[in-house]
Amino acid sequence: MDTQRNHGASLAGETVSLPGKMQEMKKQGFLTERDAAVYMDFMRSHSCYDAIPTSCKLVIFDTKLPVKKAFLALVANGLRAAPLWDSKLQRFVGMLTITDFINILHYYYRSPMVQMYELESHKIETWRDVYLQSSNRILISISPEASLFDAVYSLLKYKIHRLPVIDPESGNVLHILTHKRILKFLHIFWRKIPKPAFMRRQIQELGIGTFKNIATVQQTATLYDALAIFVERRVSALPVVDEQGKVVSLYSRFDVINLAAQKSYNNLDVPMRDAVHGRSCFVEGVIKCYPYETLETIVDRIVHAEVHRLVLVDRANVVKGIVSLSDLLQGMVLTPAGVDALLS
Repeated sequence: MDTQRNHGASLAGETVSLPGKMQEMKKQGFLTERDAAVYMDFMRSHSCYDAIPTSCKLVIFDTKLPVKKAFLALVANGLRAAPLWDSKLQRFVGMLTITDFINILHYYYRSPMVQMYELESHKIETWRDVYLQSSNRILISISPEASLFDAVYSLLKYKIHRLPVIDPESGNVLHILTHKRILKFLHIFWRKIPKPAFMRRQIQELGIGTFKNIATVQQTATLYDALAIFVERRVSALPVVDEQGKVVSLYSRFDVINLAAQKSYNNLDVPMRDAVHGRSCFVEGVIKCYPYETLETIVDRIVHAEVHRLVLVDRANVVKGIVSLSDLLQGMVLTPAGVDALLS
């Protein structure tokens, strides 16, 4: 059974080696101590409560709810995740996310001729009993009084995309913090805080992003192939590419959840070309960036477009990398200050 933990990461004086490009810049004097601490100090001076919007939607599921109804509720409310309440234990025990839906489809799908009865009959608690046998997950949460720096650290260290803010006194979930919300909060104060010099440097020079072994899917591959990549590589979106490696569209985890709304999850053998064109919901689309663009330009673009990643391409539109929200927070907040959540 999951246990709940509140993480207020104590990192005073904790440093680890910087990624190569940042280390070189620091040695050459391009990265000053003042620049290195700007965004870290900002995050430490604001609490998680500060980043909670005045009005937001929060849906909570009881673990006895059927998984199919839960995923339909996520679609109906335009949400990607919901906290899970165990009425027996009288506490929150985890999160139901789109990743669960992908894992269910990947786990039970056999062919278009075999209906996935498990999706029709399983309750959330049944699925968790099956899945948690091979996954010792816990609910990672944070208190509203903890700093945004602690929130960033927890999101990156535990490789999660959603961090419940739980009131320690009442035990109620107040909000679900995400990389997107934290970066947007920082962007609101963009012009009121000093801008580090590294924000004007090219993304390829800073080395922020993923540039090797990029997870992509051919447009001739099947939807099930894409689900397998989601499960194996644990990525949040896949650039759909043609035979030359040129990006033609983007298929994200959020697109998968709409298979529930369309009731089309019993046939996952369709080619990605058809899966992409068959989407009837909001489509994030491919928002691109280039290696020569500055970090400041890229942050502005990802915040204004309200997307979760940019596809880095060359002039021929061939995929060369992915710049995600987690990459940006690591590169702007932690790395300049000498902290790498993944190595701590």
